[in-house]
This record gives sequence, C-alpha cells and structure tokens, in this order.
Amino acid sequence: MEVVLRNLTKKFPGRDRKKREDVIAVNDFNFVIPDGKLIGLLGPSGCGKSTTLNLISGLLKPTSGRIFFGGDDVTDLPPENRGIGLVFQNYALYPHLTVKQNILFPLQNLKGKDKLSKREMLEKANEAARLVQIEELMESKPAELSGGQQQRVAIARALVKMPMVLLLDEPLSNLDARLRLQTREEIRRIQRKTGITTIFVTHDQEEAMSISDMIVVMKDGIVQQIGKPQEVYDSPVNLFVARFLGTPPINLFEGRAKDNQLYIGEDAVLRVKGIADQEVFVGIRPEGFILQENGPLCCALGGVEVMGRDISVVSQNKASLSQSIRAIVGAEHLEKIGKTYAAGYGEKGPDGDRAMETPVRFALNPHKVFLFDKETEERIIFEEYV
Repeated sequence: MEVVLRNLTKKFPGRDRKKREDVIAVNDFNFVIPDGKLIGLLGPSGCGKSTTLNLISGLLKPTSGRIFFGGDDVTDLPPENRGIGLVFQNYALYPHLTVKQNILFPLQNLKGKDKLSKREMLEKANEAARLVQIEELMESKPAELSGGQQQRVAIARALVKMPMVLLLDEPLSNLDARLRLQTREEIRRIQRKTGITTIFVTHDQEEAMSISDMIVVMKDGIVQQIGKPQEVYDSPVNLFVARFLGTPPINLFEGRAKDNQLYIGEDAVLRVKGIADQEVFVGIRPEGFILQENGPLCCALGGVEVMGRDISVVSQNKASLSQSIRAIVGAEHLEKIGKTYAAGYGEKGPDGDRAMETPVRFALNPHKVFLFDKETEERIIFEEYV
C-alpha cells in the first residue's frame, strides 16, 4: 500500500502564558512511501517522528495537510477504519490474557462482513504466531515472557489482521543490545515475507540504517533528508545529518579553504577545488583517516582501542570541535601504532608527571571528508584533485 503525506503539519497550542505561540511538531511534511517498503523515521527526541506516526495512524488529526493510502484520502478516517497495525514502545499487552488471547483480540472486535468464525480466528492467530516464532508460548501470560518475547506478541497482534500499513513506534528501545539486534532482524524478515508497507520510528540511527529501505531524517519537525541509508550516510546535505548518522560519530574540525587547499589548523590536509576561500566546518568520518608516516594531518596520539577486526586510534587536535578524534583503521596497524603509543607514554614530561605528546599523522580519504558552511551549516560540495 502506497502512503502519501501531502503538506502534513501538526501544531500544538503553546503552554507558555506569556508567549502563546503554537508548537509546530511536524512542519509541511511531504513524502511518498512506496508500496511494500520499510521506511525509517529517524531523529532525536522531540523531532516529530512519533507525531508523524500518530498522524498516519489516525491517533492525531493534522492541523493541515492530507494523508492518502493507495490513492484514498484517509485524513478524516478513525484509526480502526484505516487498515493499520500499530506496535507501541511499551508493548501494550493485556496482562490478564494469554498470548493467544492477546493475538485474537483484534479479530474478536471485527463486525459485519469482516466478522470471522472461531475456527478462522484461531487459524489466523496461529499463522501470526508462526510468523514471529512464538507458537510454543500461546498459553503463557505476558508476565511470564521476556521483553523480546513480549515484543513478538505485540507484532503478531498487529499482523493478525494483515494490515495494509504496519506502524512501529520505537519498538526496540526497551530491549537489551543483543535482543535489539535479534528483534530488528526479525522485523526485517517479517516485513519482507509479508510485503506490508512498514513505517519504523526510532532515535537509533544504527537500527534505522540496518533494516530500512529508506530513511527520513527529521529535526524540529522538519525533514532534513530522505534517501537510502548508505546514500544519506555517504552524502549528508547538512551538518546535522552528518553528525546524527554514524557510529562512532563524525569528527568535526574548524577549517578553512584557501587557494585550493583545505587547512585544519596550520596543516594543509587536502587539495580541493570549486569553492571560494572561506572558513568552514570540516567533517571526517572515522574510516576516512589513513595512517601515514608523513601524512598531512598531525594529531597527538591519545590511545588505542582494539575492536577485533578494526582498531580505534584516539587522538587530539587543537582545531577539533570535540575532546577527542576517533580514527578507525585496520587491525594490521595494531603492532605499529601500539608500539608508538607505548613508547610515547613510557616517557615523562618536564614536570615529571605528564606523558609527552606522541604525534600520529594521517592522510585523508576525500570521499569521507565533508565541508559545511559556517553560517548555514549546509554542505559545500568540492571537487578533489586527481
């Protein structure tokens, strides 16, 4: 089912007695959600993503704009008539009912031509349970289940009517790290198997990027960027998107472009062309650093963190906008960088206490370097010299 959001806006009345200005939770949202795709609504708390989901579900009415399901205007339809399945963050299971009874509940409320026999309802409930792999838990009560199992029950209950649109509101935030990984893989498997158009709300960019066909990055009710996860990561339109996506986060520096050179501090780190001389913010992805003995960017080595396949080189630079810089390099560099780190920190400074700064030098992968206007924070596109 294709979902179209046209100029969707939601305002809430202001609570400040002195300033009765409306709070705009969603501001002129336009987007076409393709049939059968999984879309991630992504952004920090308060960005409007859950409000957008509630508008689509019918739990909230938009201040202006329209919502279409497959060409039909559903803006004024109540939630029960929209053909949606909704999974909440807190599961919202009935504690006095068994798993089977929780899954059956939506079917028992069907009336008229949609009403089903007991046999049909039981078949659909068992099918939904098989889909989320909880057949053996049908006689259990929610209190007897783990968080991950309860979430599967909530998903089964949403799927039992085979909705046209499945809406998931922060469905994994109450789970531990391992369960989140397992459950998000299950959500993706179920979505692919059923082909139901799915909208997934999360503040966790790793979740959104790992399972979504497309992501919508939001800030203060305004859509910042829409695209395939890897494309958004590789080509952020502004500083906010660049900072929000990525683990570890992007490294930011004060820089300047002058005479076709990019400077960080006093170091000319990259030859660039196509931009005017100006002060800029420089963003470098952790994987964009290349350890090089005579590399143009000089930093002070602060530590080495081993992460199995890769290692994280922690360093400092006076032009950095954060306390430390994290560069991800291959584990083949561990022995060399480890010896450098150990040697530097084995010596004492003039005060007999502070370790001497050990330099570490990097070249930069230009495809992982982004420049941003200091005023607007919009991305500045540059060409690299080949």
